Amino acid sequence: MNFEKEIKKLNQKKADLVNPELEGKQHQKGKLTARERLNLLLDENSFLEIKGFVESRFTEQELGKNKFINDSVITGSGKINNRLVYVYSQDFTKMGGSLGEMHGQKIAEVVELAEKNGCPIIGIIDSGGARIQEGIASLDGYASIFKNMVRASGVVPQISIIAGPSAGGACYAPGLSDFIFMVDKVSQMYITGPEVIKKVTGEDVDFESLGGASIHSQKSGCAHFVFPNEQDCFVGVKKLISYLPQNNLEDRSFDFNFKQAEKNENLLELVPDDFNKGYDMKKVVAEIFDKNSFFEIQNNFAENAIIGFAKLSGGTVGIVANQTNKMAGVLDIDSSDKIARFVRFCDAFNIPIINLVDTPGYLPGTGQEYQGIIRHGAKILYAYAEATVPKISVILRKAFGGAYIALSSRQLGYDRVIAWPGAQIAVMGPKQAVKIIFGKEIANSPDPQKTEEEKIGELKENFLDPFRAAELGQIDMIIDPRETRNILIKSLDSISAKREDKVMRKHGIIPL
Repeated sequence: MNFEKEIKKLNQKKADLVNPELEGKQHQKGKLTARERLNLLLDENSFLEIKGFVESRFTEQELGKNKFINDSVITGSGKINNRLVYVYSQDFTKMGGSLGEMHGQKIAEVVELAEKNGCPIIGIIDSGGARIQEGIASLDGYASIFKNMVRASGVVPQISIIAGPSAGGACYAPGLSDFIFMVDKVSQMYITGPEVIKKVTGEDVDFESLGGASIHSQKSGCAHFVFPNEQDCFVGVKKLISYLPQNNLEDRSFDFNFKQAEKNENLLELVPDDFNKGYDMKKVVAEIFDKNSFFEIQNNFAENAIIGFAKLSGGTVGIVANQTNKMAGVLDIDSSDKIARFVRFCDAFNIPIINLVDTPGYLPGTGQEYQGIIRHGAKILYAYAEATVPKISVILRKAFGGAYIALSSRQLGYDRVIAWPGAQIAVMGPKQAVKIIFGKEIANSPDPQKTEEEKIGELKENFLDPFRAAELGQIDMIIDPRETRNILIKSLDSISAKREDKVMRKHGIIPL
């Protein structure tokens, strides 16, 4: 065998993978190429490509004349901060990154390899959708990907980066992912494009208004993170990876070298005594958890709820909190979906959950009722009741009605329920309660306003006081707010090794 000849042939094949003219067109659109994206995402020289010479088997519709090496997707493995990941990056310069049979097989394979090797799978999506010329074979390619993604769900973290269009069937890969990253003015996700929509419904809409990053981060809630450019986006992906385990079996136990911190006086200044005044819960999170460690998720969607990862004594925890300066921190349809999905992710990957609770309850109104607040609100109840990871709830000022049950009730399975002094826990707020309980008495009194105020005071003292809840065993601790960080660390240390048996069943039926 003439090795020099064969090596020359190999090098020519590798050279054919690069087309400067097509890559130049990609750059003119303000986009990086598929390989440039992998170089940005992965540690230097860590990428190992597989199936690089795969080509389409189809010859119809002139596909035989337009064949190209790698079938418009690059797949393989690499490392992010020395942690193994499997990746795929679609190449829009070749047939618009369209997915054909072999293209689909390549992606399905790396998803399967990620599951088998217990490491995250990251997809960089830049695709016009199914390759029409390959017909049903392209649709079956998607089916193979989706099946493997569902199989890997809850086993390894799955991340999708939308680095261009994600059209038609291509949308469902990110839809099945755990986290979706988008780039402003670059990314678009949509099931059907503007032209089809106009023909079918008569609506006139452009790509950005239909499925741009701002739409999916603010309205649909499909996007978890949005960045101004691709470079920042890949930095964000690396940051997210730093909070996550490799897989559902990895033991990322806390290393508790507890040192008593000084009392945090700032917390008393951040949270107003007046229960009707809102405040920025993100500032409270910043004071309690490790400095600059909070990494918020879906920050522009359902802003009345806050979710994200943070570090507590160096270990990752999931944070769920009510944002009182947005709709008073009520729970509604969107925030219910947002919280429930996050809680289930944390539970799947053994990440402890800490709630910071200050909410008047679920949002009332016909709009919410007609759109299914019962069904959506039940998702939170299901997610928390199902979760077996350590769960701690801290009630800062109030927890009323169904929101108390969802976010704080010991009977739902919380391991520790902690309250600040003066916190109110009840079926509803005191003003609404006295009108129902003492409505006639107030109306018939000589001074209704005075009587109402007296009844509110009695209710607060006898029923809403946290010491009453503590007497009944509904609260484990009432603490000085300034000691919140210390108490959380000690509490998590005491329950971090807990074990719970699960009911023997195929799976439960979450109210989707």
